[in-house]
Amino acid sequence: MSFKSKLFSSLAMGAAVAVFAVAGSAQTPTEQKPEGGKKMEKRWGKGDGLGKGMRGGKRGMHGGFGLRGIELTDAQKEQIKAIREANKPSEELRAQHQEQMKAFREARKAGTLTEEQKTQMKAFRDERMAKMQAMRAQIEAILTPEQKQQLEARKAERQQRMEQRRELRQQRRQSGEKPSN
Repeated sequence: MSFKSKLFSSLAMGAAVAVFAVAGSAQTPTEQKPEGGKKMEKRWGKGDGLGKGMRGGKRGMHGGFGLRGIELTDAQKEQIKAIREANKPSEELRAQHQEQMKAFREARKAGTLTEEQKTQMKAFRDERMAKMQAMRAQIEAILTPEQKQQLEARKAERQQRMEQRRELRQQRRQSGEKPSN
């Protein structure tokens, strides 16, 4: 290997190291958790207890309404937060519902579920759906036409993906495959 090629190789290697060093130092800093020592990114609205997903995980500020990926202004974020706070159930109501759900699950497990319990749960579900739709309408009212268009496009994409998964599950059931989780 000639001196010239060694020189160029060394320079190229040095440039690559410099690029990676600069890129590494430009990363967003993470905050240390005081007691656990686990790294945690600081994100606006992430894990602020605004609701839980179906699997028990916390949803962030945009979760549940398909707003993730849509650029919101700070004013819109504050308005959405205020809407969610205004529609948040009280701790007393939440505790009461948890007791009802526990009794409902136990009765269903034991096979002693009454028609009255079924009716109560259906009424509760219907009421909750109506509140969520009203909250969705309030949130959509503060979006710009472009943001509403993005929201509709994302909704259509989600429905398409859901349909594809449904078809795949149907094919697996017909062929006798077990789903891979």
